[in-house]
Amino acid sequence: MSTVYGVSNIRNIFKEKLKMGDFVIDKTGVKTVEIMNAAFFANEPAIFGTVNQDYVQRELEWYKSKSLNVNDIPGGPPEIWKQVANPNGRINSNYGWCIYSFENGDQFTKVVDELTVNPDSRRAIMIYTRPNMHYQYNTGGMSDFICTNTVQYLIRNNKLHALVYMRSNDAVFGYKNDYAWQKHVLFEVWEYLRHAHSKFDDLSLGDIYWNVASLHVYERHFKFIDGSA
Repeated sequence: MSTVYGVSNIRNIFKEKLKMGDFVIDKTGVKTVEIMNAAFFANEPAIFGTVNQDYVQRELEWYKSKSLNVNDIPGGPPEIWKQVANPNGRINSNYGWCIYSFENGDQFTKVVDELTVNPDSRRAIMIYTRPNMHYQYNTGGMSDFICTNTVQYLIRNNKLHALVYMRSNDAVFGYKNDYAWQKHVLFEVWEYLRHAHSKFDDLSLGDIYWNVASLHVYERHFKFIDGSA
């Protein structure tokens, strides 16, 4: 198993791109620094800044509830969730709903069942998004096109690894919360397998690998890149 970059390498690429003025303008006309086709070993819980553990825990509780309404986030929704929700608070991207719900195909169950039958499988994939996202992302006034496409789980050398594949990821706030979620789910899969069958008694937790089509930092957060924050 090999990988090219860790999180520190990703930080350095962002710094170099900012220094060079290598910007991508987003749909609102705002400058971003973007790494296209970013692939790295997620060996740190944050790329920039520090993790807000209180919010991570609140979002995790909401994910576990499978609610598709941001008003159900304990303590109330942060502004970004309000911005992407419809006027009633409905969204698509409750990741707990994406992997635990019958409506989205019981993705978690499919993965643990596949690995139980075939530990060497390349088919243990949780599919978060769906083809009709092309028009459901803006239903009723929302603007929520699910960012995570799939997460694949591989058992290699008796370690369980997660490989995350995303269409888009904000490197400042989005990554921190998404990493916390993926770490939680990886542990859940590992724990399930360990209890499901004795053949997994010696299975260890492996690593998380992050693959993003557009890993980006918005102009208002450039201060995190240059260290002025």
